[in-house]
Amino acid sequence: MSKFSKIQVLAAMQKTGIVPVFYHRNAETVKNVLKACYDSGIRVFEFTNRGDFAHEVFGELSHWTSVNCPEIILGIGSVIDAPTAALYIQLGANFIVSPLFNPDIAKVANRRLIPYVAGCGSVSEIGAAQEAGCDLCKVFPGEVLGANFVKSVKAPMPWSQIMVTGGVKPEKENLEKWFSAGVMCVGMGSNLFPKEAVEAENWEKITKNCKDCIKIIENLRKK
Repeated sequence: MSKFSKIQVLAAMQKTGIVPVFYHRNAETVKNVLKACYDSGIRVFEFTNRGDFAHEVFGELSHWTSVNCPEIILGIGSVIDAPTAALYIQLGANFIVSPLFNPDIAKVANRRLIPYVAGCGSVSEIGAAQEAGCDLCKVFPGEVLGANFVKSVKAPMPWSQIMVTGGVKPEKENLEKWFSAGVMCVGMGSNLFPKEAVEAENWEKITKNCKDCIKIIENLRKK
């Protein structure tokens, strides 16, 4: 069951502008990565539903965060159907993210007042997702659609709240193009969590990466 309201979830995403996206089959590794993000000031974390028994890792993570990182808003990504969304909601997911838009997921999420961030690749998809109750839409894949797509969507539909995932890097030049285009936040995975840092258990490196990103976004928003 979700511990945070829809308003709290969306506000937390907007505050730092970053939604870390991570998957690992080892629960202890995920806990350490999440704690590294938490120590940087980030309060939203998306675990991705990608490997076998991923729901078991998520369930353990959900219990662990309630004690060790009580302010973290834990969500699930890479969800493509309603039954999977329902499973993760029962395990404590506070938001659902998809690589696509599935109106059946919207129904499940809306019934429990949980944000559903649908993956969209066209203006029509964004419009349909908004009609289904998606307050925040994910532009995906970001590296294919580009910042100009976001800017073009915001022109006729300025009320649109957009998160972009794919092709986002923890660099000023990269982040500037997305936030200048009008995104509310960005989803960031492997570029935020270098494989070598995870393998070396260099959690301080991950905390620093997150802090640097937060600072860059803060400065960009001041312009």
